[in-house]
Amino acid sequence: MLYPGTIEQKLGFDKLRDWLKDACISPLGQYFVEKIRFSDNFGLVEKLVSQTAEMRKIMEIGENFPSQNYIDATPYLKRASIEGMLLTQSEFSDLKVSLQTIKLCIRFFENQEENAFPLLAEYSKNVRVDKAITDAIEKIIDDRGQIRDSASTELTRIRRRLISEQAGIRKKLDTMLRSAKSNGWISEDVSLTVRNGRMVIPVSSEHKRKLKGFIHDESATGQTVFIEPTDVFESNNEIRELEYEERREINRILLELTSRLRPFVPDLQKAYQFLGLMDFLRAKAKLAAEMNAISPAFENRQFIDWREARHPLLHLSFRKQGKKVVPLNIELKDKERILIVSGPNAGGKSVSLKTVGLIQYMFQCGLLVPMREDSSIGFFQNIFIDIGDEQSLENDLSTYSSHLTNMRHFLTLANKRTLFLIDEFGTGTEPGLGGAIAEAILEDLTKSGAFGVINTHYTNLKVLADKTDGLVNGAMRFDGEHLEPLYQLEIGRPGSSFAFEIASKIGLPKGIINRAKDKLGTQQVNFEKLLKELDIERRVFSEKNIELGIKERKLAKQLEDYTALKSGLETNEKKIVNEAKQKAKTLIADANQLIENTIREIKENKAEKEKTKTVRQELEKFTKKSLEPEALPETAKPEDIYEPEEGAIVPGSYVRIAGQTAIGEVISLRGKDAEIRIGDLKSTIKLNRLERVSKKTYKAATGEKKLKTSSKGVDLNERMMNFSFNLDMRGKRGEEALGIVDQFMDNAIMLGYDELRIVHGKGDGILRTLVRNHLRGYSHVAGMQDEHPDRGGAGVTIVKMK
Repeated sequence: MLYPGTIEQKLGFDKLRDWLKDACISPLGQYFVEKIRFSDNFGLVEKLVSQTAEMRKIMEIGENFPSQNYIDATPYLKRASIEGMLLTQSEFSDLKVSLQTIKLCIRFFENQEENAFPLLAEYSKNVRVDKAITDAIEKIIDDRGQIRDSASTELTRIRRRLISEQAGIRKKLDTMLRSAKSNGWISEDVSLTVRNGRMVIPVSSEHKRKLKGFIHDESATGQTVFIEPTDVFESNNEIRELEYEERREINRILLELTSRLRPFVPDLQKAYQFLGLMDFLRAKAKLAAEMNAISPAFENRQFIDWREARHPLLHLSFRKQGKKVVPLNIELKDKERILIVSGPNAGGKSVSLKTVGLIQYMFQCGLLVPMREDSSIGFFQNIFIDIGDEQSLENDLSTYSSHLTNMRHFLTLANKRTLFLIDEFGTGTEPGLGGAIAEAILEDLTKSGAFGVINTHYTNLKVLADKTDGLVNGAMRFDGEHLEPLYQLEIGRPGSSFAFEIASKIGLPKGIINRAKDKLGTQQVNFEKLLKELDIERRVFSEKNIELGIKERKLAKQLEDYTALKSGLETNEKKIVNEAKQKAKTLIADANQLIENTIREIKENKAEKEKTKTVRQELEKFTKKSLEPEALPETAKPEDIYEPEEGAIVPGSYVRIAGQTAIGEVISLRGKDAEIRIGDLKSTIKLNRLERVSKKTYKAATGEKKLKTSSKGVDLNERMMNFSFNLDMRGKRGEEALGIVDQFMDNAIMLGYDELRIVHGKGDGILRTLVRNHLRGYSHVAGMQDEHPDRGGAGVTIVKMK
């Protein structure tokens, strides 16, 4: 059940219906668009959405699916079903090409793998276009939509005679025309023409008596008459008679062809219904492609779990303007069925409300919906909305009376299968009374088990939501520091209206604002102040959490690298020790063998002095060669090889930080600062703290060779993780600011951002002018403009990239 009857207009579904009509090729598809209705049948909704998803898949994979000649021939079929009626030549031509489109559709599904498009393939199996009738039409009608000469033996004879007679009469007229030209009766550029279906010669009025014949017509000026010469009068009559015969024969052929078509009319009507469905589904698939819509997980229970849902109409409008819609994340479940959304005016509450209503409505009408793939969508039998002003002079209803009338319907008809949407709940009467009535209505709606979203400014409803099961607070996020709406829904906390802050920003006198606060009372003021402070603190902590998350990921990566390095070192150490042990074993074995050999030789030679001396010398040589440790080269300490170098410090220079032993390479200069690389670390140091050193000093200190800039690795993931499209430069000096802008632009160009935001403040406009003049030197910048007045105006520059 839907309430009110104007729900489509209030949600904007009527505009989607118009879009679909325009996307259809023929009235066949438009007829299906007119029949779109909200369905409370779960199986039917699932089927309709699946059909659309299958067609979108067909269009995405680029298969050869017919895209033209979706012609509505059903009126012709109705007339053909009447005995004695005949279809015209052009109508048969339309039948021919549209039946060909139907056959191509059927053939497409026949050629697909089984279960590739199960629903649409099943439809195509029930469509029958008999080959006998298409062959019969093909035999009579050619590809230009004309009757073939071979349509009948009689038509062939008639047309041959026509051609012969026309050739003969043209020959005679050509002779007369040349004679008339030679006599000066007509000019040289005149040629034969036709009047009243007969071939004639244009002759000047002054010479019309000189050529015998019948005058059929004259020119608008009266200076030329069109004469049929007497000599060709009979031939023209013959041609006219043949044309009549041709027409009678064509009518006979078309009458006979219509009679052959008549038995197939019921099957053909079903075929054209199938063609209309294909046209309709193509339109729905086109809409889905425009919105990047999907078929989310669909369950037969009441809930909402949407990720990055976008208002369909807003998405289509913004896409034309090259802008993006801020997506909506929303979840309604059994314990949090009713969402109470609060926040400032113009913060996006109404758009979020309509997004919920329109997406649920269009899905249950069989359309795909714009949201992320991991979303899920529930099923509701009833959708009730109270949006806009329903006051009526005829029914003597005020704005508040119309709201109460809607609430009466809600309270009477709402149940567990109902989704209701209420905009500006309780407004239109005295706030105290309106808030009390709204609270009582909300309590009953909660008891009904219905699901819903309510927009409100009433504090008592926020408090009720905080302490009542089934209710949950939500807030449209608002930048309390800069007083700018963020258009993001946050569930779990109430929002502030920021009335005093907005009034102050607009320029309302402070005295009036202070008196308003006094009249409101400290409790409400403190409540609003607390909400504002909580919003700012949450924003700050959110940013801190992001920074902390980045640092934690970096730390985890460093810990992983350290663990891997430690493990590698330990493994290498064990390997070296094992190799040393193995080598020692080998040396000991060789030494033992040599000693045994020496002893044996001494015994065998009976301790002769010379031989014993020789053997002992060989043993000493082995000991010196194999067992003595090798000398290690001494490495000079960095501080012992300090060679200063004359000249200015430029990118690529080697430098030492004054008073320290750290030596690095200059990467870039920005004003009085230099960015240097010391090992794997980068740092920015004042130029007056650096001393230039020689290349030899750098090599001795670091053991590195100079790295070419082009070979240095750039960690794009890290840059993307740390980069923000918003640069705040307030309080920076000119030279320092330009250095920051250069670094900011380098990263933005590398990461491919298409729009940047630079906050420089208003002040005297000096920093703004300096920054914008500097940005004009970048070839990647397409243009610059002030931010929206509500989000900083001239104090913020929006940079559009190419």
